[in-house]
Amino acid sequence: MKFIVSLLAASLISSLASAANGPVEVDRIVAVVNSEVITRSDLRMRVAQVTRQLSRQGTPLPAAEVLEKQVLERQIMERLQLQLAAETSLRIDDVTLDRAVGRIADTNRLSMTEFRKALERDGISWDRFREEVRNEMLLTRVREREVDGRIVVSDAEVSNFLAHPENAMGQDEYNLSHILFRAPEGATPEQLARLRAKADDVAARIGRGEPFDKLAASYSDAPDALTGGNLGWRSAERLPGLFAEAVSSLKPGETTPILRSAAGFHIVRVIDRKGGASSGVPAQVQQTRARHILIKTSEVVSDADARRRLVDLRERVVQGGASFADLARIHSADLSAAKGGDLGWIYPGDTVPEFEQTMDALKPGELSQPVQSPFGWHLILVEDRRVQDVSDERKRGAARNALRERKSDEAYQDWLRQLRDRAYVEYRSEDR
Repeated sequence: MKFIVSLLAASLISSLASAANGPVEVDRIVAVVNSEVITRSDLRMRVAQVTRQLSRQGTPLPAAEVLEKQVLERQIMERLQLQLAAETSLRIDDVTLDRAVGRIADTNRLSMTEFRKALERDGISWDRFREEVRNEMLLTRVREREVDGRIVVSDAEVSNFLAHPENAMGQDEYNLSHILFRAPEGATPEQLARLRAKADDVAARIGRGEPFDKLAASYSDAPDALTGGNLGWRSAERLPGLFAEAVSSLKPGETTPILRSAAGFHIVRVIDRKGGASSGVPAQVQQTRARHILIKTSEVVSDADARRRLVDLRERVVQGGASFADLARIHSADLSAAKGGDLGWIYPGDTVPEFEQTMDALKPGELSQPVQSPFGWHLILVEDRRVQDVSDERKRGAARNALRERKSDEAYQDWLRQLRDRAYVEYRSEDR
């Protein structure tokens, strides 16, 4: 409602200016996404950004009207995910955002002041840049919660995966690009026929030598369409099973026939491939036995609040002799709370980097300061360490991770399709 009021106010101001100074173009709505709108100026700004990005990548630009349509679809999908984040009280506070922006500046080897000046020289507003980073972080958190966090890999699936030689760890790696023609939930035979005809047309154009990345940017319904559909380097066991089988016999530059999955139709190109290195699973690894207390942030618990609570709990353990396990049972928001925060024996790579780096720096019996991860704020207690011969367990762990990643891509595409099909989206034509 506030946005619509602001838009009406802007229109009124523009009308007054027009009366005094001559004709002025008034911003207009190009799409309605549930209760929000996307304006012509929003779309133009994003098209300009994507155009610069594709030009830097050397990706041939689609026709202007095709690119604009693709960008609008991406904006609609982003808006739907951000709306879900807002509805479920998922947010990125300013402290977390500042850290993320700081890491981007560090990656570019610039101080924050230098980074800000560099953005402004490129015509990028500092406030808008921060908001875009915040939105990207929200999109990642939404995917982690709605998709990745719900993927289950059973022991039977792991055993079956390891029983097949073609799934051996360390096999070939592929640099792939793809085009997805997404089918709506419960698509009718007529809808599928139209979608297949579209895929056939694009496949024919690929066969005639049109640039794959340009066609991906023009027609793909995948989130990575505007980067030319590139999936980056992945080992075969981490590819969706449909892709892994289809590209196994292809050489760099070759393209699969049209593939059919639950998500729709796919065309996949092998950009490059290389022989996989040995899986390198060591015969022995160091394991850590640890406990933790997790405080999650929310609309009512800020980062500062969560950190302060953990500082108080740490003080009670260090100075007051309180039991860490008892405090974890009462205060931790993790499933391990019922076990006094006990995480058992942890392998390298089992936890997120922020948690693992802090844990690895502690000695047995040592308690950390509060540390932040994507899940919230943690207090970590290292109880013991050992070196174990765990090669078979590590192979199972690597297989479980590979299956999880393989399932994640497929589940994400399916979730996006359902999100889009449930939404109210209205396109506004130029003459309205």
